[in-house]
Amino acid sequence: MRLLNRLLILATFTAVTFSTLSAAYPTAPLAVGQSIPAANLRTDKGDAITLKSAIVKPTVLIFYRGGWCPYCNRQLSALATIEADILAAGFQLIALSPDVPAKLREKPAMEKTNYTLLSDSAMEAAQGFGIAFKVEDELVAKYKNSYKIDLEAASGSTHHLLPHPAVFIVDATGVIRFAHVNTDYKVRLEPEKILAAIKEVSAAK
Repeated sequence: MRLLNRLLILATFTAVTFSTLSAAYPTAPLAVGQSIPAANLRTDKGDAITLKSAIVKPTVLIFYRGGWCPYCNRQLSALATIEADILAAGFQLIALSPDVPAKLREKPAMEKTNYTLLSDSAMEAAQGFGIAFKVEDELVAKYKNSYKIDLEAASGSTHHLLPHPAVFIVDATGVIRFAHVNTDYKVRLEPEKILAAIKEVSAAK
């Protein structure tokens, strides 16, 4: 329980810093006990699906910035190493990003993953969870010109929105039981801490 409390405190602390990042999209993450929002998503095959219909059982829900992000790719590869443990605990693993469906498994590492990747290209889920922020136009241009990262091509949109890296654990009814959000795009919640959170959430049922 102490681990879970520490992680929840971190999520609360980071939440108060979000409003300084983008006045147009002030960020206030959903908290434990709140219900997930309605959101229209797409599968990696391009099929329409709603977030609520995807939550068919207790779920570990991951928000990441996109396949162009090396920190995200390392995180997704690390998640693959604990997927069996997540499934054994009775949970499923779903990862959401702004990438269009065709780009979800574009990277070689993603072709080998078995867990569900969903496209939140309209950023409905990220905004509903209160973790979306707008990338400034100058930085969008720098990404494209200096690093060959085209955010508009990745999302198929000009909204220039990205999610803060986040992990939510949701029960089968769509209620959030654990939340971890960090504004530092280089930092991810370690796999062993996700498993520890799953254990504590399960014990609290």
